[in-house]
Amino acid sequence: MKTILAILLWCILFVLCWPLALVMIFILPIVWLLLLPFRLIGFSLEIVFKLVGAVIMFPFKVIKAI
Repeated sequence: MKTILAILLWCILFVLCWPLALVMIFILPIVWLLLLPFRLIGFSLEIVFKLVGAVIMFPFKVIKAI
């Protein structure tokens, strides 16, 4: 759904201001590549926090199961 909305918005931008729409086609992949390391760091931190939470909650789950 997000992809269809993005394409529709790009088409509207193309009709209103085609030079800006063409520039976006070239700039958007570069911006995506620049932001990719931050997404990977965020994903890694999310996994670390889930692991720490699971380690902290493990004794309580064991006690509850008994």
